[in-house]
Amino acid sequence: MIPPLVSVLIPCFNAERYIGETLESVFRQTWPEIEIIVVNDGSTDNSAFEVRQFFDSRLRFVDRPHSGAAASRNEAFRISRGAFIQYLDADDLISPRKIELQMQRLATNAKCLASSEWRRFYTSHYETGFSEEKVWVDLPPVDWLAISRSDGLGMMFPALWLIPRSIAVAAGPWNEDISVGDDTEFFTRALLCCERVLFCAGAHCFYRSGIAGSLSGRRSTEAWKSQFEVTQLCQQYVLAREDSDRIRRGFAQSWQHLAHVCYPYDRRMAFRALDQARALHPVKIEPDGGPLFRNISRLVGWRIARILQVATGRL
Repeated sequence: MIPPLVSVLIPCFNAERYIGETLESVFRQTWPEIEIIVVNDGSTDNSAFEVRQFFDSRLRFVDRPHSGAAASRNEAFRISRGAFIQYLDADDLISPRKIELQMQRLATNAKCLASSEWRRFYTSHYETGFSEEKVWVDLPPVDWLAISRSDGLGMMFPALWLIPRSIAVAAGPWNEDISVGDDTEFFTRALLCCERVLFCAGAHCFYRSGIAGSLSGRRSTEAWKSQFEVTQLCQQYVLAREDSDRIRRGFAQSWQHLAHVCYPYDRRMAFRALDQARALHPVKIEPDGGPLFRNISRLVGWRIARILQVATGRL
């Protein structure tokens, strides 16, 4: 019997420095049946050249005008044939047995999603170890969402997951109107369409950080507006399933994290986020920082401490 086909879908925009390493991690997969679709989202660097260095019948390369990562993922999904979907960013990596280990669990659980272990890296994915998280167990989807957001943060980047095609269809297309946080919005919908999240120990993925100009690192009104919309949408989705103290507390903290990040760059957005938090739950959190920042916060409040932090360039 031929194993099910897994489609690995990669949007690529100006990723010439990283796309080769990402593709090598996919070609090293031990799962025998994969197709790889790279959608070049109007790159102006040598990304296309780097992808075309790989001569492999499993690789399909699509060129399109720049429309954003979500639109490229939707295009890749439209032309894909796999019964299972691995979304992957053009600068992230997956370990050789990642898909195989997740497929072992999904083979008899087609109404579930498979999650994996992850770690952040800056230069080499060998540089740090894995830190166990509370969601590294099998969980009902709302429990996974609540625990992941228990501190207001959580991680839901594409490489974490392997998704049955039927669940991706049920979740609907990626939202092309948002940029920063589109992965959190999509996978929240996908999780709420599944019966259970199956954690796959030993399935590893690696999230590359510290890239200049990356969407996730932008400090701009556009980026914060997108994060605001994502938090609002995810809150709506999850509260519709479970309106509880734990869900409200988690989102109240998420709103405060957003306020802390965009203050004082965009004070209006920060105050809107704080209003959202207050409407949900009385929990209060303070911005993170070093000993000096914490001392100043205690004396004059976190807003003035943030102004001084930004003015001195100690971000």
